[in-house]
Amino acid sequence: MKFDTRLLQQAADWLAVAVVVSLPWSTSASLILIVLWLVAVLPTLAVADMRREFLTAAGGLPVLLWVLAAAGMLWADVPWAERIDGLGGFHRLLAIPLLLAQFRRSEFGPCACYAFLASATVVLVLSSLLALMPPWLVARIPVFGRHAMDYGVPVKDYIWQSGIFLICAFVLVGVACERWREAGWLTVTVLLGLAAGFLANIAFVATSRTTVLVAPLLAVVLGYRLFGWRGVALAGIVAAALAGLALTASPYLHSRVMHSFTELHNYLNTDEVNSTGLHMEFLKKSAAIVEAAPIIGHGTGSIAAQFRLTASGDVASASAATTVNPHSQIFAVAIELGAVGAAVLLAMWAAHGLLFRGAGLMASIGTIIVVQNFLSSLVNSHLFDFGQGWLYVFGVGIVGGTVLRNAQRPPAVPPTASSGVTP
Repeated sequence: MKFDTRLLQQAADWLAVAVVVSLPWSTSASLILIVLWLVAVLPTLAVADMRREFLTAAGGLPVLLWVLAAAGMLWADVPWAERIDGLGGFHRLLAIPLLLAQFRRSEFGPCACYAFLASATVVLVLSSLLALMPPWLVARIPVFGRHAMDYGVPVKDYIWQSGIFLICAFVLVGVACERWREAGWLTVTVLLGLAAGFLANIAFVATSRTTVLVAPLLAVVLGYRLFGWRGVALAGIVAAALAGLALTASPYLHSRVMHSFTELHNYLNTDEVNSTGLHMEFLKKSAAIVEAAPIIGHGTGSIAAQFRLTASGDVASASAATTVNPHSQIFAVAIELGAVGAAVLLAMWAAHGLLFRGAGLMASIGTIIVVQNFLSSLVNSHLFDFGQGWLYVFGVGIVGGTVLRNAQRPPAVPPTASSGVTP
């Protein structure tokens, strides 16, 4: 008797939705759901379906990058435990072709997007409430086992929170701009109001410097996608105006920006150990490490060892700092796999961006996910971070599969043709 996979397919679809809902909240819950999703989805995928995804740039390049990383363990001059640990950051990329194949056939793509937005909105509401509460009351509220929370950050951390809020804000703006003619003014107002809520939280409650850097660039990309070169000019003007308003109205945001300049000044003049200085030091050392093995890198898992070799100076100085995270996804790959690995990484981002080059809401969402990850990964190793990495994988996989599904649908038959009436 032939095994009926329809129940497993439905379970895999719901589990994928559950994963994106859990991502803003809990690493442990997300990891459990991802494992359950894999158990459910793998028996439902035919060999022909997987071969099709592997032979495309969007599905094949993530697998190629993993294969290079697996091969990179062979020439790494570090213990095997470090090599295996280094490969772990690449494992999640293997889920991209699985998700593309799954959502080519599934109708759950839009449902997953709505569910993620709803989940992030709940975080927004809770974050805003906590920001309005007096600190003594916040300290008495145990949330998911936490006895003391950062200001306005109910779960995880401010970098993750502001990143997902930025994605949601720009998706909402994109939806409002694309549907303002067909949708009523009330719908557009609600969409823009919710987007403003996400952006206000970033400006007044909790933000990261990465978000501050990415936001105007993402606005320009979205403006070009929606309105061409006129949109670039419009987005630039609006972004500059909103940035000026936010810096003026938000002492918190103004302090964050000015503090970064102060840290940079102190690092350049005194080699002071601070957050901005360490970022700059790691980028400078990463360039030197890559230069020493430019073609195939130092091998998978070699990042920590290479930074230990470059440490110098007084132990209290930035030049003596070591790390396992160079704070750049491109450098993180190039240190281990050289220019070959970095080229595959850049080609993967490009392939995923081209996957969403068409028109439509889902393509716009996919563009925002890819561009945000690429820009933030210039100063972070976000594909290797749990939340950001899995958000990219599920975002590209779910939205990309939905775009491919919509593209393979047959065109609608005109009413005259279906009724047999000749023009």
